[in-house]
Amino acid sequence: MEERIIKFIAALRAAGVRVSMAESQDAWRAIERLGVRDRDTFRLSLRATLVKDADALPTFEALFPLYFGSGTPPLGNPQAGLTPEQQQMLRELLEQMMRDLARQLQQLLEWLFSGRGPSEEDLQQLAQQTGMDPSRYPSPASARRLARRMLDLLGWDQLQDLLDQIWEALAEAGMDPRAIEQLQQQVGENADRLADQLGEFAGQQVREQRVEQARRRSPRDLLDRPLNQLSSEDMDALREQVRRLAARLRSRAALRHKRGKQGKLDPKATLRANLRYHGVPFDMRFRQRKLKPKLVVILDVSTSMRPVVEFFLRLLYELQDQVQKTRSFAFVDHLEDVTGDLQSHRLDDAIALVLTKLPAGHYNTDLGRSLRQLEAAHLDALDRRTTLIVLGDARNNFNDPALDTFGRLCRRARRVIWLNPEHPAQWGSGDSDMLDYAPLCSAVFQTRSLSQLADAVDRILG
Repeated sequence: MEERIIKFIAALRAAGVRVSMAESQDAWRAIERLGVRDRDTFRLSLRATLVKDADALPTFEALFPLYFGSGTPPLGNPQAGLTPEQQQMLRELLEQMMRDLARQLQQLLEWLFSGRGPSEEDLQQLAQQTGMDPSRYPSPASARRLARRMLDLLGWDQLQDLLDQIWEALAEAGMDPRAIEQLQQQVGENADRLADQLGEFAGQQVREQRVEQARRRSPRDLLDRPLNQLSSEDMDALREQVRRLAARLRSRAALRHKRGKQGKLDPKATLRANLRYHGVPFDMRFRQRKLKPKLVVILDVSTSMRPVVEFFLRLLYELQDQVQKTRSFAFVDHLEDVTGDLQSHRLDDAIALVLTKLPAGHYNTDLGRSLRQLEAAHLDALDRRTTLIVLGDARNNFNDPALDTFGRLCRRARRVIWLNPEHPAQWGSGDSDMLDYAPLCSAVFQTRSLSQLADAVDRILG
Protein backbone atom coordinates (compact mmCIF):
# COMPACT_ATOMS: atom_id res chain seq x y z
CA MET A 1 0.00 0.00 0.00
CA GLU A 2 2.85 2.40 0.79
CA GLU A 3 4.33 1.97 -2.70
CA ARG A 4 0.93 2.52 -4.30
CA ILE A 5 0.41 5.76 -2.36
CA ILE A 6 3.84 6.98 -3.49
CA LYS A 7 2.95 6.19 -7.12
CA PHE A 8 -0.39 7.95 -6.71
CA ILE A 9 1.29 11.15 -5.47
CA ALA A 10 3.74 10.96 -8.39
CA ALA A 11 0.78 10.59 -10.79
CA LEU A 12 -0.88 13.69 -9.32
CA ARG A 13 2.31 15.70 -9.85
CA ALA A 14 2.70 14.38 -13.41
CA ALA A 15 -0.90 15.41 -14.15
CA GLY A 16 -0.15 19.00 -13.09
CA VAL A 17 -1.41 18.95 -9.48
CA ARG A 18 1.02 20.80 -7.23
CA VAL A 19 1.82 18.55 -4.25
CA SER A 20 4.61 19.72 -1.95
CA MET A 21 6.69 17.57 0.38
CA ALA A 22 4.85 19.06 3.38
CA GLU A 23 1.50 18.05 1.89
CA SER A 24 2.78 14.53 1.23
CA GLN A 25 3.81 14.28 4.88
CA ASP A 26 0.37 15.52 5.95
CA ALA A 27 -1.18 12.74 3.85
CA TRP A 28 0.94 10.06 5.54
CA ARG A 29 0.04 11.41 8.98
CA ALA A 30 -3.66 11.38 8.10
CA ILE A 31 -3.42 7.79 6.87
CA GLU A 32 -1.65 6.73 10.07
CA ARG A 33 -4.50 8.22 12.11
CA LEU A 34 -7.48 7.14 9.98
CA GLY A 35 -6.18 3.93 8.40
CA VAL A 36 -7.09 2.44 5.02
CA ARG A 37 -9.89 0.04 5.94
CA ASP A 38 -12.73 2.45 5.11
CA ARG A 39 -12.28 3.36 1.44
CA ASP A 40 -14.29 6.60 1.55
CA THR A 41 -12.45 7.84 4.64
CA PHE A 42 -9.13 6.93 3.02
CA ARG A 43 -10.06 8.82 -0.19
CA LEU A 44 -11.23 11.91 1.70
CA SER A 45 -8.09 11.98 3.86
CA LEU A 46 -5.91 11.96 0.73
CA ARG A 47 -8.06 14.58 -0.99
CA ALA A 48 -8.02 16.90 2.01
CA THR A 49 -4.24 16.79 2.37
CA LEU A 50 -3.07 16.61 -1.26
CA VAL A 51 -5.50 18.87 -3.15
CA LYS A 52 -5.39 22.61 -2.51
CA ASP A 53 -7.22 23.94 -5.61
CA ALA A 54 -10.76 23.19 -6.75
CA ASP A 55 -9.44 22.87 -10.31
CA ALA A 56 -7.39 19.83 -9.26
CA LEU A 57 -10.35 17.89 -7.83
CA PRO A 58 -11.40 16.28 -11.16
CA THR A 59 -7.83 15.06 -11.68
CA PHE A 60 -7.73 13.57 -8.17
CA GLU A 61 -11.09 11.84 -8.60
CA ALA A 62 -10.04 10.43 -11.99
CA LEU A 63 -6.72 9.05 -10.72
CA PHE A 64 -7.86 7.65 -7.37
CA PRO A 65 -9.76 4.60 -8.73
CA LEU A 66 -6.84 3.79 -11.04
CA TYR A 67 -4.53 3.29 -8.06
CA PHE A 68 -6.92 2.14 -5.33
CA GLY A 69 -9.66 0.43 -7.30
CA SER A 70 -13.18 1.56 -8.03
CA GLY A 71 -14.68 -0.27 -5.09
CA THR A 72 -15.16 -3.57 -6.93
CA PRO A 73 -15.70 -6.28 -4.29
CA PRO A 74 -13.30 -9.26 -4.22
CA LEU A 75 -14.22 -12.62 -5.67
CA GLY A 76 -16.59 -14.66 -3.52
CA ASN A 77 -16.35 -18.35 -2.64
CA PRO A 78 -19.05 -20.22 -4.63
CA GLN A 79 -18.63 -23.35 -2.49
CA ALA A 80 -19.55 -21.64 0.78
CA GLY A 81 -23.21 -22.63 0.53
CA LEU A 82 -22.63 -26.24 -0.59
CA THR A 83 -22.75 -29.31 1.62
CA PRO A 84 -19.50 -31.29 2.11
CA GLU A 85 -20.82 -33.95 -0.31
CA GLN A 86 -21.59 -31.32 -2.97
CA GLN A 87 -18.18 -29.69 -2.50
CA GLN A 88 -16.51 -33.11 -2.99
CA MET A 89 -18.60 -33.72 -6.11
CA LEU A 90 -17.56 -30.34 -7.54
CA ARG A 91 -13.86 -30.87 -6.74
CA GLU A 92 -13.82 -34.30 -8.43
CA LEU A 93 -15.53 -32.92 -11.52
CA LEU A 94 -13.15 -29.96 -11.78
CA GLU A 95 -10.09 -32.20 -11.32
CA GLN A 96 -11.33 -34.51 -14.07
CA MET A 97 -12.01 -31.63 -16.49
CA MET A 98 -8.78 -29.75 -15.74
CA ARG A 99 -6.64 -32.69 -16.88
CA ASP A 100 -7.61 -31.95 -20.48
CA LEU A 101 -7.54 -28.13 -20.26
CA ALA A 102 -4.79 -25.69 -21.07
CA ARG A 103 -2.90 -24.27 -18.10
CA GLN A 104 -4.46 -20.80 -18.52
CA LEU A 105 -8.00 -22.20 -18.45
CA GLN A 106 -7.12 -24.23 -15.37
CA GLN A 107 -5.97 -21.05 -13.66
CA LEU A 108 -9.15 -19.23 -14.69
CA LEU A 109 -11.43 -21.96 -13.30
CA GLU A 110 -9.40 -22.07 -10.08
CA TRP A 111 -9.92 -18.32 -9.54
CA LEU A 112 -13.64 -18.44 -10.32
CA PHE A 113 -14.54 -21.49 -8.27
CA SER A 114 -12.26 -20.95 -5.27
CA GLY A 115 -12.90 -17.22 -4.80
CA ARG A 116 -9.16 -16.59 -4.49
CA GLY A 117 -8.51 -14.02 -7.20
CA PRO A 118 -5.19 -13.33 -8.90
CA SER A 119 -2.37 -11.84 -6.87
CA GLU A 120 -0.34 -8.84 -7.98
CA GLU A 121 2.40 -11.23 -9.12
CA ASP A 122 -0.10 -13.26 -11.16
CA LEU A 123 -1.33 -10.11 -12.89
CA GLN A 124 2.22 -8.95 -13.63
CA GLN A 125 3.12 -12.31 -15.18
CA LEU A 126 -0.08 -12.34 -17.23
CA ALA A 127 0.61 -8.83 -18.53
CA GLN A 128 4.17 -9.82 -19.52
CA GLN A 129 2.84 -12.85 -21.40
CA THR A 130 0.69 -10.60 -23.61
CA GLY A 131 3.87 -9.12 -25.13
CA MET A 132 2.45 -5.59 -24.95
CA ASP A 133 4.64 -2.68 -23.90
CA PRO A 134 2.42 0.02 -22.32
CA SER A 135 5.32 2.48 -22.37
CA ARG A 136 5.14 2.78 -26.16
CA TYR A 137 1.57 4.05 -26.33
CA PRO A 138 0.40 4.95 -22.80
CA SER A 139 -3.26 5.80 -23.50
CA PRO A 140 -6.71 4.58 -22.36
CA ALA A 141 -7.03 2.68 -25.65
CA SER A 142 -3.84 0.71 -24.96
CA ALA A 143 -5.15 -0.08 -21.44
CA ARG A 144 -8.28 -1.60 -22.96
CA ARG A 145 -6.19 -3.61 -25.44
CA LEU A 146 -3.96 -4.90 -22.63
CA ALA A 147 -6.98 -6.01 -20.57
CA ARG A 148 -8.49 -7.73 -23.61
CA ARG A 149 -5.27 -9.61 -24.35
CA MET A 150 -5.01 -10.75 -20.74
CA LEU A 151 -8.54 -12.15 -20.93
CA ASP A 152 -7.72 -13.87 -24.23
CA LEU A 153 -4.67 -15.51 -22.67
CA LEU A 154 -6.87 -16.93 -19.91
CA GLY A 155 -9.16 -18.49 -22.53
CA TRP A 156 -12.07 -16.16 -21.80
CA ASP A 157 -13.80 -16.90 -25.10
CA GLN A 158 -14.01 -20.60 -24.18
CA LEU A 159 -15.24 -19.98 -20.65
CA GLN A 160 -18.99 -19.97 -21.26
CA ASP A 161 -18.95 -23.28 -23.18
CA LEU A 162 -16.83 -24.83 -20.43
CA LEU A 163 -19.19 -23.62 -17.69
CA ASP A 164 -22.18 -25.04 -19.56
CA GLN A 165 -20.43 -28.41 -19.61
CA ILE A 166 -19.79 -28.18 -15.85
CA TRP A 167 -23.45 -27.38 -15.08
CA GLU A 168 -24.63 -30.30 -17.24
CA ALA A 169 -22.15 -32.69 -15.64
CA LEU A 170 -23.19 -31.64 -12.13
CA ALA A 171 -26.85 -32.11 -13.02
CA GLU A 172 -26.13 -35.60 -14.39
CA ALA A 173 -24.20 -36.41 -11.20
CA GLY A 174 -27.34 -35.63 -9.20
CA MET A 175 -26.49 -32.27 -7.58
CA ASP A 176 -29.46 -30.29 -6.27
CA PRO A 177 -30.65 -27.81 -9.00
CA ARG A 178 -30.81 -25.02 -6.40
CA ALA A 179 -27.14 -25.61 -5.53
CA ILE A 180 -26.26 -25.52 -9.23
CA GLU A 181 -28.18 -22.25 -9.65
CA GLN A 182 -26.33 -20.78 -6.65
CA LEU A 183 -23.01 -21.83 -8.19
CA GLN A 184 -23.97 -20.28 -11.54
CA GLN A 185 -24.85 -16.98 -9.90
CA GLN A 186 -21.68 -16.76 -7.79
CA VAL A 187 -19.34 -17.86 -10.61
CA GLY A 188 -20.99 -15.34 -12.95
CA GLU A 189 -20.41 -12.56 -10.41
CA ASN A 190 -16.82 -13.71 -9.96
CA ALA A 191 -16.28 -13.59 -13.72
CA ASP A 192 -17.54 -9.97 -13.88
CA ARG A 193 -15.37 -8.98 -10.91
CA LEU A 194 -12.32 -10.64 -12.41
CA ALA A 195 -12.80 -8.78 -15.70
CA ASP A 196 -13.07 -5.52 -13.73
CA GLN A 197 -9.88 -6.33 -11.81
CA LEU A 198 -7.97 -6.97 -15.03
CA GLY A 199 -9.26 -3.70 -16.47
CA GLU A 200 -8.18 -1.76 -13.38
CA PHE A 201 -4.77 -3.41 -13.41
CA ALA A 202 -4.25 -2.58 -17.12
CA GLY A 203 -5.30 1.03 -16.52
CA GLN A 204 -2.89 1.30 -13.60
CA GLN A 205 -0.02 -0.07 -15.70
CA VAL A 206 -0.66 2.48 -18.44
CA ARG A 207 -1.02 5.32 -15.95
CA GLU A 208 2.30 4.43 -14.29
CA GLN A 209 3.99 4.50 -17.69
CA ARG A 210 2.57 7.95 -18.38
CA VAL A 211 3.81 9.16 -15.01
CA GLU A 212 7.26 7.72 -15.73
CA GLN A 213 7.37 9.39 -19.14
CA ALA A 214 6.33 12.71 -17.61
CA ARG A 215 9.05 12.31 -14.98
CA ARG A 216 11.70 11.62 -17.64
CA ARG A 217 10.54 14.53 -19.79
CA SER A 218 12.77 17.42 -18.82
CA PRO A 219 11.39 20.98 -18.63
CA ARG A 220 14.21 22.04 -20.94
CA ASP A 221 12.91 19.67 -23.61
CA LEU A 222 9.44 21.20 -23.36
CA LEU A 223 10.81 24.75 -23.48
CA ASP A 224 12.54 24.00 -26.79
CA ARG A 225 9.71 22.02 -28.39
CA PRO A 226 7.54 23.78 -31.03
CA LEU A 227 4.42 25.14 -29.37
CA ASN A 228 2.09 23.85 -32.09
CA GLN A 229 3.31 20.28 -31.51
CA LEU A 230 2.56 20.05 -27.78
CA SER A 231 -0.04 17.76 -26.24
CA SER A 232 -2.55 19.07 -23.70
CA GLU A 233 -0.41 17.61 -20.86
CA ASP A 234 2.68 19.37 -22.24
CA MET A 235 0.76 22.66 -22.51
CA ASP A 236 -0.28 22.37 -18.85
CA ALA A 237 3.33 21.71 -17.84
CA LEU A 238 4.54 24.73 -19.81
CA ARG A 239 1.94 27.00 -18.23
CA GLU A 240 3.63 26.23 -14.91
CA GLN A 241 7.03 27.06 -16.46
CA VAL A 242 5.82 30.49 -17.62
CA ARG A 243 5.80 31.83 -14.05
CA ARG A 244 9.39 30.71 -13.48
CA LEU A 245 10.50 32.18 -16.79
CA ALA A 246 8.74 35.45 -16.01
CA ALA A 247 10.41 35.60 -12.60
CA ARG A 248 13.84 35.29 -14.21
CA LEU A 249 13.01 37.87 -16.89
CA ARG A 250 11.65 40.24 -14.23
CA SER A 251 14.86 39.98 -12.22
CA ARG A 252 17.00 40.73 -15.27
CA ALA A 253 14.77 43.64 -16.33
CA ALA A 254 14.81 45.09 -12.79
CA LEU A 255 18.61 44.88 -12.73
CA ARG A 256 18.83 46.68 -16.08
CA HIS A 257 16.39 49.30 -14.81
CA LYS A 258 18.51 49.86 -11.71
CA ARG A 259 21.62 50.30 -13.83
CA GLY A 260 19.69 52.56 -16.19
CA LYS A 261 18.74 54.84 -13.30
CA GLN A 262 22.36 55.13 -12.30
CA GLY A 263 23.29 55.65 -15.93
CA LYS A 264 26.51 55.37 -17.88
CA LEU A 265 29.33 57.87 -17.60
CA ASP A 266 28.93 60.73 -20.09
CA PRO A 267 32.53 61.82 -20.90
CA LYS A 268 31.63 64.99 -22.82
CA ALA A 269 29.22 66.30 -20.21
CA THR A 270 31.71 65.44 -17.44
CA LEU A 271 34.53 67.39 -19.17
CA ARG A 272 32.32 70.44 -19.72
CA ALA A 273 31.08 70.41 -16.12
CA ASN A 274 34.65 70.27 -14.74
CA LEU A 275 36.31 72.97 -16.85
CA ARG A 276 36.11 75.24 -13.81
CA TYR A 277 38.21 72.69 -11.92
CA HIS A 278 40.83 72.70 -14.69
CA GLY A 279 39.64 69.32 -15.95
CA VAL A 280 39.79 67.51 -12.61
CA PRO A 281 36.60 65.35 -12.59
CA PHE A 282 34.99 66.40 -9.31
CA ASP A 283 31.50 66.55 -10.84
CA MET A 284 30.62 63.28 -12.63
CA ARG A 285 27.82 63.34 -15.20
CA PHE A 286 25.88 60.24 -16.33
CA ARG A 287 23.53 59.38 -19.14
CA GLN A 288 20.29 58.06 -17.73
CA ARG A 289 18.02 55.77 -19.74
CA LYS A 290 14.35 54.94 -19.36
CA LEU A 291 14.28 51.16 -19.69
CA LYS A 292 10.58 50.43 -19.22
CA PRO A 293 9.18 50.31 -22.76
CA LYS A 294 5.81 51.53 -23.96
CA LEU A 295 4.27 48.78 -26.10
CA VAL A 296 1.71 48.44 -28.85
CA VAL A 297 1.07 44.76 -29.61
CA ILE A 298 -0.65 43.35 -32.72
CA LEU A 299 -1.62 39.68 -32.32
CA ASP A 300 -2.52 37.24 -35.07
CA VAL A 301 -5.04 34.90 -33.39
CA SER A 302 -5.69 32.65 -36.38
CA THR A 303 -5.73 28.89 -35.74
CA SER A 304 -2.03 28.26 -36.43
CA MET A 305 -0.96 31.11 -34.13
CA ARG A 306 -3.10 30.49 -31.05
CA PRO A 307 -0.60 28.44 -28.95
CA VAL A 308 2.10 31.08 -29.52
CA VAL A 309 -0.29 33.95 -28.75
CA GLU A 310 -1.41 32.31 -25.50
CA PHE A 311 2.12 31.96 -24.12
CA PHE A 312 3.15 35.42 -25.30
CA LEU A 313 0.17 36.91 -23.45
CA ARG A 314 1.04 34.90 -20.35
CA LEU A 315 4.60 36.25 -20.36
CA LEU A 316 3.42 39.80 -21.03
CA TYR A 317 0.79 39.55 -18.28
CA GLU A 318 3.38 38.37 -15.73
CA LEU A 319 5.75 41.20 -16.72
CA GLN A 320 3.32 44.14 -16.70
CA ASP A 321 5.30 45.81 -13.90
CA GLN A 322 8.28 46.08 -16.28
CA VAL A 323 6.29 47.94 -18.96
CA GLN A 324 5.16 51.59 -18.90
CA LYS A 325 1.96 51.03 -20.88
CA THR A 326 0.59 48.40 -23.26
CA ARG A 327 -2.05 48.70 -25.97
CA SER A 328 -3.10 45.33 -27.38
CA PHE A 329 -4.85 44.57 -30.66
CA ALA A 330 -5.87 41.20 -32.11
CA PHE A 331 -6.86 40.30 -35.65
CA VAL A 332 -7.89 37.51 -37.99
CA ASP A 333 -9.89 39.12 -40.81
CA HIS A 334 -10.33 42.44 -38.93
CA LEU A 335 -8.76 44.29 -36.00
CA GLU A 336 -10.12 44.38 -32.42
CA ASP A 337 -8.83 46.47 -29.50
CA VAL A 338 -8.44 43.93 -26.66
CA THR A 339 -6.59 46.17 -24.19
CA GLY A 340 -9.57 46.37 -21.84
CA ASP A 341 -10.13 42.61 -21.93
CA LEU A 342 -6.56 41.92 -20.84
CA GLN A 343 -6.59 44.56 -18.11
CA SER A 344 -9.97 43.87 -16.50
CA HIS A 345 -10.06 40.06 -16.38
CA ARG A 346 -8.04 37.26 -14.84
CA LEU A 347 -5.37 35.91 -17.17
CA ASP A 348 -7.08 32.66 -18.21
CA ASP A 349 -10.44 34.42 -18.66
CA ALA A 350 -8.82 37.22 -20.63
CA ILE A 351 -7.05 34.83 -23.00
CA ALA A 352 -10.24 32.85 -23.56
CA LEU A 353 -12.16 36.08 -24.19
CA VAL A 354 -9.64 37.35 -26.73
CA LEU A 355 -9.57 34.03 -28.60
CA THR A 356 -13.39 33.77 -28.72
CA LYS A 357 -13.91 37.40 -29.73
CA LEU A 358 -12.13 36.63 -33.00
CA PRO A 359 -13.17 33.09 -34.04
CA ALA A 360 -10.73 31.49 -36.46
CA GLY A 361 -12.15 30.75 -39.88
CA HIS A 362 -10.86 28.88 -42.92
CA TYR A 363 -8.02 30.80 -44.62
CA ASN A 364 -9.52 34.19 -43.73
CA THR A 365 -6.50 36.03 -42.23
CA ASP A 366 -6.17 39.58 -43.58
CA LEU A 367 -3.25 41.44 -41.99
CA GLY A 368 -3.28 44.23 -44.58
CA ARG A 369 -6.86 45.22 -43.74
CA SER A 370 -6.05 45.08 -40.00
CA LEU A 371 -3.04 47.40 -40.45
CA ARG A 372 -5.19 49.93 -42.30
CA GLN A 373 -7.75 49.78 -39.48
CA LEU A 374 -4.97 50.42 -36.93
CA GLU A 375 -3.79 53.49 -38.86
CA ALA A 376 -7.32 54.83 -39.33
CA ALA A 377 -8.69 54.34 -35.82
CA HIS A 378 -5.76 53.96 -33.40
CA LEU A 379 -2.86 55.98 -34.81
CA ASP A 380 -2.61 57.92 -31.53
CA ALA A 381 -1.37 54.71 -29.83
CA LEU A 382 1.98 55.08 -31.65
CA ASP A 383 4.60 57.74 -30.97
CA ARG A 384 8.38 58.09 -30.80
CA ARG A 385 8.49 56.36 -27.38
CA THR A 386 6.51 53.30 -28.52
CA THR A 387 7.76 49.84 -29.41
CA LEU A 388 5.45 48.22 -31.96
CA ILE A 389 5.35 44.40 -31.68
CA VAL A 390 3.73 42.22 -34.34
CA LEU A 391 3.18 38.56 -33.41
CA GLY A 392 2.21 36.61 -36.51
CA ASP A 393 3.38 34.34 -39.32
CA ALA A 394 2.75 37.07 -41.99
CA ARG A 395 0.58 34.66 -43.99
CA ASN A 396 -1.97 36.95 -45.62
CA ASN A 397 -3.89 34.52 -47.90
CA PHE A 398 -2.66 36.48 -50.94
CA ASN A 399 -4.49 39.64 -49.77
CA ASP A 400 -2.94 43.10 -50.08
CA PRO A 401 -0.17 43.24 -47.40
CA ALA A 402 -0.60 47.07 -47.08
CA LEU A 403 3.17 47.64 -47.04
CA ASP A 404 2.74 51.40 -47.43
CA THR A 405 0.56 51.50 -44.30
CA PHE A 406 3.01 49.32 -42.39
CA GLY A 407 5.87 51.61 -43.45
CA ARG A 408 4.10 54.67 -42.07
CA LEU A 409 3.42 52.87 -38.77
CA CYS A 410 7.09 51.89 -38.54
CA ARG A 411 8.27 55.44 -39.10
CA ARG A 412 5.92 56.69 -36.40
CA ALA A 413 7.14 54.16 -33.75
CA ARG A 414 10.48 54.17 -31.91
CA ARG A 415 11.20 50.62 -33.05
CA VAL A 416 9.29 47.72 -34.64
CA ILE A 417 9.84 44.10 -33.60
CA TRP A 418 8.27 41.16 -35.44
CA LEU A 419 7.87 37.76 -33.73
CA ASN A 420 7.31 34.94 -36.22
CA PRO A 421 6.95 31.25 -35.19
CA GLU A 422 7.91 29.95 -38.63
CA HIS A 423 11.44 29.00 -39.61
CA PRO A 424 13.14 31.67 -41.77
CA ALA A 425 13.36 29.12 -44.60
CA GLN A 426 9.54 29.30 -44.85
CA TRP A 427 9.38 33.08 -45.07
CA GLY A 428 8.26 34.13 -48.52
CA SER A 429 6.87 30.70 -49.41
CA GLY A 430 3.24 30.37 -50.46
CA ASP A 431 1.14 33.24 -49.10
CA SER A 432 3.85 34.46 -46.68
CA ASP A 433 4.68 38.18 -46.99
CA MET A 434 7.38 38.06 -44.31
CA LEU A 435 10.22 38.93 -46.68
CA ASP A 436 8.38 42.16 -47.60
CA TYR A 437 7.67 43.14 -43.99
CA ALA A 438 11.10 42.20 -42.54
CA PRO A 439 13.17 45.08 -44.10
CA LEU A 440 10.81 47.62 -42.50
CA CYS A 441 11.31 46.18 -38.97
CA SER A 442 13.99 47.03 -36.43
CA ALA A 443 14.36 43.32 -35.54
CA VAL A 444 12.74 40.00 -36.43
CA PHE A 445 12.82 36.98 -34.09
CA GLN A 446 11.78 33.40 -34.62
CA THR A 447 9.49 32.39 -31.73
CA ARG A 448 8.61 28.78 -32.42
CA SER A 449 9.18 27.56 -28.83
CA LEU A 450 8.68 29.04 -25.38
CA SER A 451 12.43 29.49 -24.87
CA GLN A 452 12.67 31.52 -28.12
CA LEU A 453 9.62 33.53 -27.08
CA ALA A 454 11.16 34.27 -23.68
CA ASP A 455 14.44 35.37 -25.31
CA ALA A 456 12.54 37.74 -27.60
CA VAL A 457 10.58 39.24 -24.69
CA ASP A 458 13.83 39.68 -22.75
CA ARG A 459 15.29 41.67 -25.66
CA ILE A 460 12.14 43.77 -25.88
CA LEU A 461 12.41 44.68 -22.20
CA GLY A 462 16.11 45.42 -22.66
